[in-house]
Amino acid sequence: MTKKSIFKIALGLLFFIELKAQVYKTPLIEVEPISANIYVHRSFLFTRVWGKVPCNGMIYIQNGEAIVFDTPVNDSASVALFKWVELEAKAKVKAVVINHFHEDCLGGLRVFHDRGVPSYSSTLTQQFAQKDTVGKPEIPQHGFEKELILTLGNQKVINTYWGKGHTSDNITSYIPNEEVLFGGCLIKEIGAKKGNLADATVGDWGATVARIKQQYSSLKTVVPGHGKYGDMSLLDYTIKLFQE
Repeated sequence: MTKKSIFKIALGLLFFIELKAQVYKTPLIEVEPISANIYVHRSFLFTRVWGKVPCNGMIYIQNGEAIVFDTPVNDSASVALFKWVELEAKAKVKAVVINHFHEDCLGGLRVFHDRGVPSYSSTLTQQFAQKDTVGKPEIPQHGFEKELILTLGNQKVINTYWGKGHTSDNITSYIPNEEVLFGGCLIKEIGAKKGNLADATVGDWGATVARIKQQYSSLKTVVPGHGKYGDMSLLDYTIKLFQE
């Protein structure tokens, strides 16, 4: 092994250690950096069937502004997220993008609306949330059919509906300059089982993710709705899981 290789490995280890040291933890929420501008936020949903479920969202920060992808699971956790964004990251939330209509995506949306933050989702998500008379969730304000491009500073955030999978309305959010994809519950972590299929279209799931892989062939980071983030292998794993 050359000195140059050893140096690169050492730098990588130092960066990994530094990131882990920066993980923000409270009983309500955790925030983990995965790059200088991208963070995973994690809150915890208590369910009768699955027990305590860690739920991922994402935060993208540029020049003192932030876009949040999926809210924490409830109002209290959303308040904790705002505290981190404002006090720790020194940023202001500009928008929130909802991946699909389940509680682990929009359970804390009321806090965002109360603070004047505009919310975006597919029009299908708006429709399904309006029909959820049991949970009575807050409804995302702005809907789109196939694609919505938001900007943060001079950078694009591309939100796209690809088809049915975990739900009929699930989308992805892609940040080109970071080569990061927030896939939400449409994407599975390595080793995960199929999970909650109550609103799933299992027969379409693999083909939907295959379209995402075809479009984004050079992703550095993929963030699933639950579990550990990774690289393109998460897409491959999800495709294989639902083709079997």
